[in-house]
Amino acid sequence: MARKPNYKFERMERDRAKAEKKAARAKAKAEKAGKTEGEVAEEAPAEEDSASSQ
Repeated sequence: MARKPNYKFERMERDRAKAEKKAARAKAKAEKAGKTEGEVAEEAPAEEDSASSQ
């Protein structure tokens, strides 16, 4: 015998999974953006220091 469908629960589970995936992608994007900004910020003072010492 087939089970009785629980549409509300199934939709809540899909939405929860979708939100979790979206949050993970946003976190990865923020980390990547922070990493590239950090690399640029680290390189800029090094160039300024070498330019001022000459």
